[in-house]
Amino acid sequence: MTIHNTLSLAGKTVAVTGGGGVLCGTLSKALAAVGARVAVLDLRQEAADAVAKDILAEGHTAKGYACNVLDRASLEAARDAIVADFGPIDVLLNGAGGNHPKGTTSNETLSAADLVNDNPELKTFYDLDPDGVSFVFNLNFLGTLLPTQAFTRDMVQKGSGSILNVSSMNAFRPLTKIPAYSAAKAAVSNFTQWLAVHFAPAGIRVNAIAPGFFLTNQNRALLTNPDGSLTPRSEKILAHTPMRRFGEPEDLIGTTLWLLDDQASAFVTGVVVPIDGGFAAYSGV
Repeated sequence: MTIHNTLSLAGKTVAVTGGGGVLCGTLSKALAAVGARVAVLDLRQEAADAVAKDILAEGHTAKGYACNVLDRASLEAARDAIVADFGPIDVLLNGAGGNHPKGTTSNETLSAADLVNDNPELKTFYDLDPDGVSFVFNLNFLGTLLPTQAFTRDMVQKGSGSILNVSSMNAFRPLTKIPAYSAAKAAVSNFTQWLAVHFAPAGIRVNAIAPGFFLTNQNRALLTNPDGSLTPRSEKILAHTPMRRFGEPEDLIGTTLWLLDDQASAFVTGVVVPIDGGFAAYSGV
């Protein structure tokens, strides 16, 4: 028996959408550190370039690309540039996503009093903006589907490849106040399973990670007060997280590398792995 004890993506070209963000920026650096040629894609060129610069400074291989995951032409242009720079894409990490205030309610639950409240800042279920909900759903679901269409044709031709999507703990159990984001991430999890079945005969594995609660630039204002102390919502989150802390970006690395390494997880496809400090396992009692 040969034990595979070193995770490696040596010689692989990896495309990472949302690579300029906190979480996927960290993952981009980890992928480069195990030998991958990393294409860091982000809506903002400067964000992608900053991550790529850090990777290059460590002596690894990377380049930043501006890319809109909701624009087919932008995706195709990015794909052509990546192939010209690094060769055919072997691995895709669909990390682009996010929420929007227009898909969020002010309160966790609805009361009759809310319907007659004249506070213009109060947003109930009935005030959810269809455009805001569509934006959140499109960014997370179509922002996973469209890059998969754009970046995986070479994988099909070669008969090998790996896709890793980024779902969320919201997909297992929806969180209060954010119905659009929870529904969109549930769609990502479902799509991961569907795509794993669809792509299996083509030799492509498809999995997802489901991060729990991580402090990022997107949610910091919701989870911490201006003085850095925790908000009541954060206190509730940590009370239901057995490990009693928020995740660090580095906590995602091990699972990501395992799922993308074709030797370490050769028979793993269609799974959504929680990385949540035990949040999903805790009943609250």
